[in-house]
Amino acid sequence: MDRRNPWIPLFILDALLVLLFAALGRQSHEHGLTPLGILQTAAPFLAALTAATLATRPRATISRIWPAGVVVWAGTVALGLALRVATGATAAVPFIIVTAVTLAVFLLGRRAATGLLLRRKVRAGHGVN
Repeated sequence: MDRRNPWIPLFILDALLVLLFAALGRQSHEHGLTPLGILQTAAPFLAALTAATLATRPRATISRIWPAGVVVWAGTVALGLALRVATGATAAVPFIIVTAVTLAVFLLGRRAATGLLLRRKVRAGHGVN
């Protein structure tokens, strides 16, 4: 990891999870799975993820579920949906629900897994001393 910005690889992982969300959505609705199509679907959520992540001081909070992870998740959903609608796409209630649930599992789940790995690493380090 980059010692000056150790949060960047985890942010990239979050962005990849948003791209996966977009790809799964396009696939389930039988839209094309072209890279450009996936990027177009993901773009509002990627912009929202970036803004929400930067608002939470990621250097210190990139793996925390509460409150930073919840802020990132809620910001990605709310701002992403707003940007989606502002660019002319739809956001029906079922889509909003699926978006909120899927991104919660992905973004909060990643933080839970990262936190668990970090705690194990710390415990393993203490066991060596």
